[in-house]
Amino acid sequence: MDFGLFIEFPCREGMTDREAFAECFALVDAAEALGVNSVWLAEYHFSPISVLSSPITIASAIAARTQRIRIGLAVVLLPLAHPIHIAEDIATVDHISQGRVELGVGRGTFPDTHDGFNSPFAESRERFDEYLEIIVKAWTQERFSFTGKHYRCDNLWVRPKPLQQPHPPIRVGITSEVTFPLIGRLGFPIIINPSRVFALSELAPYIQQYREAWHEAGHAGAPQVGLRVPLYVAKTAERAYAEPKASTMAAVKGLGDRVAGSASRVGTTGDWSAQAEHVRRMSYEDWLRDKVVYGIPEIVVERLHQLREELDLTQILYEVNYGRQIPYALQLENLRLINERVIPQFK
Repeated sequence: MDFGLFIEFPCREGMTDREAFAECFALVDAAEALGVNSVWLAEYHFSPISVLSSPITIASAIAARTQRIRIGLAVVLLPLAHPIHIAEDIATVDHISQGRVELGVGRGTFPDTHDGFNSPFAESRERFDEYLEIIVKAWTQERFSFTGKHYRCDNLWVRPKPLQQPHPPIRVGITSEVTFPLIGRLGFPIIINPSRVFALSELAPYIQQYREAWHEAGHAGAPQVGLRVPLYVAKTAERAYAEPKASTMAAVKGLGDRVAGSASRVGTTGDWSAQAEHVRRMSYEDWLRDKVVYGIPEIVVERLHQLREELDLTQILYEVNYGRQIPYALQLENLRLINERVIPQFK
């Protein structure tokens, strides 16, 4: 099972943008030194909690300051971008990094983000489907034409082509039940973010739907399943549960409020009002049981082994600062313990 560090480039209260960038680049440098296999970047807009609005630019900066670590996007919000720009920019970073970039894509969870780009959320799925097809064509065909509802081109020549052939690895982010079989049919690996909808114990049947759709569509090889999950490892159980508590519960409150604010919007799937109420009712103990993996190294290893067996996972994208309020020194200690005491047990 592969492990990668997931970073949101958070901006804690009282922190300047400059300080937020400096702290997160320092964490990336530490990850490179510790032998972390990959670092994965979110995408945020119109948010006071993160400075990561331009992840491809950040990916380019990471490529220039590192030599070994792979650089993933998790995820680029395709309906908010121009597909040709994404194809060109990712291919460029692939060359800058000497073939270390990976592209995660998604349609975006929250309608208010789409509002800021004047992009109808109700169109996000069809735009996502079109744009992903265009990106793959731009990378794999010398020239291509495309006629869709939202984009058309004729005999277009897009350069540069990626260094990795036929193209950088592509993964699709999943946050809702209906998406599992859809992406299985398309034949792309997935990254699951369970925080809004799923308890970790509820994921198995949805992953099975994804696998069945993958095989029914005739795709070769085994489907790859990644899971985004907060990890917190400390030398004592007391520290492992106490130190991230305030930050975790801040994340829970923020998630509940945002889901509630998106209820009844056109294009959302499921009962978001019920989801918001469920999140708001959850205690820290509920979150420890259903959403995160915190503990001493041995407990975290045991739980991750359990998740790997139950869900047949191929990848873990772990967060060391869930809720974005954990001091940098504790993030660094957590990162070190994960890479020295946890990940070696899966090699």
